[in-house]
Amino acid sequence: WLMSDNMHHQWLLLAACFWVIFMFMVASKFITLTFKDPDGYSAKQEPLILTAVTKLEEVRVPEEKHWPEEFQPTGKAFSANLIRQPLVHMERFELLRNVCRDTALRNLSHTAVSKFVLDRIFVCDKHKILFCQTPKVGNTQWKKVLIVLNGAFSSIEEIPENIVHDHEKNGLPRLSSFSDSEIKKRLNLYFKFFIVRDPFERLISAFKDKFVNNPRFEPWYRHEIAPGIIRKYRKNRTETKGLQFEDFVRYLGDPNHRWLDVQFGDHIIHWVTYVELCAPCEITYSVIGHHETLEDDAPYILKAAGIDHLVSYPTIPPGITVYNKTKVERYFSGISKRDIRRLYARFEGDFKLFGYREPDFLLN
Repeated sequence: WLMSDNMHHQWLLLAACFWVIFMFMVASKFITLTFKDPDGYSAKQEPLILTAVTKLEEVRVPEEKHWPEEFQPTGKAFSANLIRQPLVHMERFELLRNVCRDTALRNLSHTAVSKFVLDRIFVCDKHKILFCQTPKVGNTQWKKVLIVLNGAFSSIEEIPENIVHDHEKNGLPRLSSFSDSEIKKRLNLYFKFFIVRDPFERLISAFKDKFVNNPRFEPWYRHEIAPGIIRKYRKNRTETKGLQFEDFVRYLGDPNHRWLDVQFGDHIIHWVTYVELCAPCEITYSVIGHHETLEDDAPYILKAAGIDHLVSYPTIPPGITVYNKTKVERYFSGISKRDIRRLYARFEGDFKLFGYREPDFLLN
C-alpha cells in the first residue's frame, strides 16, 4: 500500500511538470507573437498597409510623373510618416495642376520659361538634380547641399559663407548656361524641386533682410533700390526715414511695378512671385517643398532624389520654420486695405497654387 501511494505521488509530480512545461511553451509563443520584429509584418498590420497603398493608387498624380521605387511596397513596414508624406506631396501636385488649369488665374499662374527662369535653376549633373532658387525660404542650405554633391567641397561645414552665393566659385552651374537641347534634356530627365513659403511672410523676410539688416553688405538695396521706391511710392514727402514696409507694399502692389523692376535688375528675385521665378505650371517638378513643413520635407526630398545616403540637410533651428501669424499681422497693421488688396492681387497665384490661405486681415 505504501509503495502504491509513492507511485501515485510520482505520477502526480510528473503530470505537474508536464503542465508547467506546456504553459511555458504557450507563454513563449504568446510573447513571440506580441513582440515580433518591428521590421516585419504582423497579421494585424497587413490590412493597414494594403489600405495605404490603395489610397496611393487612387490619388491622381500629374502627367509625366514617375514616383521613385522607395515609395512602393518593399516588404518592410511603413511608418506613419512614410505613408503620409507621399500623399501630402501628391495632394500638393493635384492642387497645383488644378490651379494651373484655372483660366481665371492664368495670368497669375503661367509664365514663359525665359532666361530669367533658367537663371534661377541650379544644376547637379552628377546626381541629375535641378533646384529652382526661391529666395527667403532657406535656399542657402539647399545650395550648400548641391555644392557638396557637385564635389566642390566634401562637407557642408567646410563651405565658407562667402562662397555659397559666389557663382563663379561654388561649382553650381545655372541651367541657362547650357544649350537649348541640353536644357530640354535636363528638364525632361532630372529630378526637379523648389521650396515655397507663405507669400506675405516671405515678403517680410525679404524686406528685413535687404532693407533693414542687410547682413551680407549689399549696399545697393539701401542706396539705390530703396531711394527709387521712396521717390515713387512714399505719400509723405517730408519724411526722411529709410524705406518703410508700407512703401515696399505699395511698390509691389502697383500694377505698373515693372518699370522699376527693370531698373533694379535681378535684385528683384527676393520678392517676385514663385510663378515668375520657377514657372511651376510650365515645368513638371518632382517635389515642391514647404518651408513650414521643412522638417519633414527636407528628408523626403533627399530620399526622393536618391541622395539621402550621401548628404544631410543642415540642422533646422527649433521654431524657425513655423508660420508667425502675429508677426505678419503686426507688419500689415498700419497699411491700408486698398494697398494690401493690391498686393494680394499680385501674389494670388502663389497663394492658390501652393495652398496658402488668404490672410484673415483681408477677410475682416
